[in-house]
Amino acid sequence: MKTIGLFCGGFSSEYDISMKSAQTIYDSFPKAYTLHKIQVTKEKWFCDSATEKNEGTFNKDDACIYFEHNKIPIELAIVCIHGDPGENGKIQAYLDLMGIPYLNSSVEASSISFDKYLCNQFLSALGYSTAKSVLITKNSSYDAAKIADQLKFPLFIKPTDSGSSYGISKVYEVESIGKAIREAFAEGETVIAESFLDGIELTCAVFRSKKGLIALPITQISTENDFFDYDAKYNGKSSEETPASVSESLTIEIQETSKEIYDALQLSSVARIDYIVVDDKPFVIEVNTIPGFSNESIVPQMLKCAGIEVRDFWKMIIEAELNN
Repeated sequence: MKTIGLFCGGFSSEYDISMKSAQTIYDSFPKAYTLHKIQVTKEKWFCDSATEKNEGTFNKDDACIYFEHNKIPIELAIVCIHGDPGENGKIQAYLDLMGIPYLNSSVEASSISFDKYLCNQFLSALGYSTAKSVLITKNSSYDAAKIADQLKFPLFIKPTDSGSSYGISKVYEVESIGKAIREAFAEGETVIAESFLDGIELTCAVFRSKKGLIALPITQISTENDFFDYDAKYNGKSSEETPASVSESLTIEIQETSKEIYDALQLSSVARIDYIVVDDKPFVIEVNTIPGFSNESIVPQMLKCAGIEVRDFWKMIIEAELNN
């Protein structure tokens, strides 16, 4: 399979980040393959090409890109959309219907991992430590005082079903809970209130090779902001240290736990699992099935630390996932 559709953009607030991730992948992909960036918006799906004068149209009926005098069928896909409709598995469902293989996690694995509440409930049932949480839906009422009593202050309010860093608030008083919930609902259909974990933030990426699962060097995330929000993540208000300056035993624990979670959720390609470590005890806070891949993103930093070239990384993933 030589022709790959790289689906990017999407409907969430992280459209621009998806485009940057896709460009990094495009610039550093194995030369044996031809990549076409398929930009997904609510209005249309389209493709720009350096070899074509005009913008190409992606026809969802036959999964082909149509330029003025050229028709290009997609043989394989990579979904690089942070949030809806990529990280939640919707594009993967379309690709399944069209019979087009893709390198990402399945619809089921993507859907579970994408929903912060469901994912944490699933992992908690398997024995992994997660923060205490309360689910809030649009059709249900909530008692702000009861949420505060259950979770204590400070606490987080965040959309459960958004790949974006938007809509997340750190709350210190009962009076601020309602406003934070409204802001979270602006980004997602359901909302989670979650207890604050006072510890260090670590993250580990895992991918599948023909030799088995590989856990990359872990990264420690610090920020001058109150928490790791969009501003911290993308506007230089954070620092990432790879490898993290933690003990060898904690490093091994995080890497092995990440591989276990990757396997339990039946993930594919590359995924990144985020933790808060409190008194040497890791708490899972999020599973990212389509982690950022821009030049500033964490996974490329991990690959550099591991001495793995980006082209070799994608070659290993293609070889492993297409042989499964």
